[in-house]
Amino acid sequence: MSKYSIDEFIKKTQQDERENDYFELETERILEVNLTDLVWAKAGSMISYTGQIKFEREKMLEHGVSQMFKKALTGEGASLMKAHGKGRLYLADQGKKITIFELNNESITVNGNDLLAFEPTIKWDIKLMKKVAGMMSGGLFNVTLQGKGKVAITSHYEPLTLLIRPGESVITDPNATVAWSGHLTPEFKTDFSFRTLLGRGSGESIQMEFKGEGFVIVQPFEEVYTTGE
Repeated sequence: MSKYSIDEFIKKTQQDERENDYFELETERILEVNLTDLVWAKAGSMISYTGQIKFEREKMLEHGVSQMFKKALTGEGASLMKAHGKGRLYLADQGKKITIFELNNESITVNGNDLLAFEPTIKWDIKLMKKVAGMMSGGLFNVTLQGKGKVAITSHYEPLTLLIRPGESVITDPNATVAWSGHLTPEFKTDFSFRTLLGRGSGESIQMEFKGEGFVIVQPFEEVYTTGE
């Protein structure tokens, strides 16, 4: 059914008024944060809010000098904002599908473009991909998150999780790679013929190779990376 009266449409799409968890999927593409203190979120991801909430862009020294230098080197691709106060906050990112993880003293590494929000109890660190500097355009970098608390990530369409087992490498396209086990460090390799084979023109194709034991999450979409300039 695609035709509704106004009342029917409101009933079908209205917000959930019940008391919910700190992070709750209002729809599969809209995250509701039931804010009582503060939350870190991707800059520009707020689409609506109720209550008394103030927004503040991450300060230069908010997370120390080392983070400041890393962000400068990555073109501030992981620009964050701090929302603090009390109310309901709604976040989204270009209509991408949202997944919520509950970390229990675990770690996950997320592509900087795919990190939507996380609780202030989570520790995070930017990981630079030094080996691919100059090989790929845009701000290709990752954020490793660890500790106890919720993390919300995004993906274009339905994500697929690939298990990584000892002795079996998993190769992914960096532009389609969303997240992976925090303890894994992918290696980068190039294939001069792969891009031509797929009809994408001449030149190198950069691939990520995962070894060890863990998982990697990919999406059926090649994302164009942007910097936060």
